Amino acid sequence: MSEALARIAAALERISPPRAAAPDFDRSDAFVWTVEPDRLQPVPKVSRVDLSLLIGVERARNTLLENTRQFAKGLPANNALLWGARGMGKSSLVKAVHAQILTEGLPLKIVELQREDLPSVTRLLAELRQSAARFVLFCDDLSFSHDDEHYKSLKAVLDGGIEGRPENVIFYATSNRRHLMPRDMIENERSSAINPGEAVEEKVSLSDRFGLWLGFHPCTQDDYLAMIHGYCAHFGIGFDPEELRADAIEWQATRGARSGRVAWQYVTDLAGRKGIRLD
Repeated sequence: MSEALARIAAALERISPPRAAAPDFDRSDAFVWTVEPDRLQPVPKVSRVDLSLLIGVERARNTLLENTRQFAKGLPANNALLWGARGMGKSSLVKAVHAQILTEGLPLKIVELQREDLPSVTRLLAELRQSAARFVLFCDDLSFSHDDEHYKSLKAVLDGGIEGRPENVIFYATSNRRHLMPRDMIENERSSAINPGEAVEEKVSLSDRFGLWLGFHPCTQDDYLAMIHGYCAHFGIGFDPEELRADAIEWQATRGARSGRVAWQYVTDLAGRKGIRLD
């Protein structure tokens, strides 16, 4: 009998493991939220670029930096949605702004949350609410499909339900989509629903809950070349201006696009050819 009870107790513990110890937020300025079991994993070194190297997004950079600075000081600030063209530095900007705030001596933590883990966000907010620290909750590449119910969990961050969003938490998300879902899905629901307006209003209005909308658009050739020059200067890569221009334009032509990501990929290739490490 005792053996059977022990097996039942063990099975129940596997189904509902004991609550993890409270995280030590003094261990790091950056964390990743994981589930099964719930845990805030410290990140010893964040992968990011210097804020000065993000070229062609000055308006978004300045707006997000000031919003984050206000929040770090305990002043009112808005949740932010960074949307638009791929490879234009949306997620890089969030991480670079966090680093800049730290250099200004303002204490601020950043917590990365995966889109797949949005259903656990209420538990995460309960953890963060208990801390005296201030947190940027960051979700990269956020979007929803027609049968995706995760967007309902996101409302817990943006609206906070009956408790309200924790005063010490702000939410930043990046997405290639302005309304967080494909345009053809919106049009399909509008055309096939009995009440077209109500069919999409709940999902489309989700993006309206972000106080800041920061758009990122494909860069010009001049911006693309300026990005490359900035990287070369930062990493000490010497170059002939005319040769670099022709080589960089040929590189982007083979990719069929210009963006900050393509500029970085070119600089990575150039540094490798010249035997220079990008530390």
